Amino acid sequence: MLSRQALLRPARVINTQVRTYAAAAAASSKVKPPVTLFGLDGTYATALYTAAVKTNALEPTAKSISSLGNLLAKDPKLASILETPTLSPADKSAIVAELQKSVGVSNETVKNFLATLAENNRLGLLPSVVAKFSELMSAARGEVEMVVTSAQPLDNKTLNRLESAVAKSAYVGSGKKLKVTNKVNADIIGGLVVEIGERTIDLSVSSKIAKMNKLLSEAL
Repeated sequence: MLSRQALLRPARVINTQVRTYAAAAAASSKVKPPVTLFGLDGTYATALYTAAVKTNALEPTAKSISSLGNLLAKDPKLASILETPTLSPADKSAIVAELQKSVGVSNETVKNFLATLAENNRLGLLPSVVAKFSELMSAARGEVEMVVTSAQPLDNKTLNRLESAVAKSAYVGSGKKLKVTNKVNADIIGGLVVEIGERTIDLSVSSKIAKMNKLLSEAL
């Protein structure tokens, strides 16, 4: 876990020359991302994808970005530190250095990306940019993401059975690979909520209770 003290310790200020990924993306018009993303985080994610393709570093970039995502997930306080509006240039330089050190970033594309976020005061976007970049990579690999939300963690046997059943259904296109993620939300009480692409199948107990309550209130 990264401590605030470690992140904000003195460090050499990042080179003040602004690295504009947008310009790189414009110059790389031949690179077409697999999906169109929106929002500022989508713009950064798309520019990163374009830069990685141009430098033949897509897989190493994806690995580093995935590691950053895991780091952010393990250290909830890190996201709040990144969103601090009063960070000095030295603070941002230290944060970038710590992020690179923590996940072993040696990829110049990712280094420049982090430096760009810092220089543009957009480090707080890092969690959402990581998520958007993951969408791009899934699309590039022909993956269809299935998010299974349960009240308690599901074991691998159950997840594998779900994956096998859904993989054979019309929800997954021909030649596509299923990418399964299990999220835990105690609020659903029991059952499952399955999200496949833009489709949602709500089989949760909380949903059934809500429907029952609605029927009862309409009957009174």
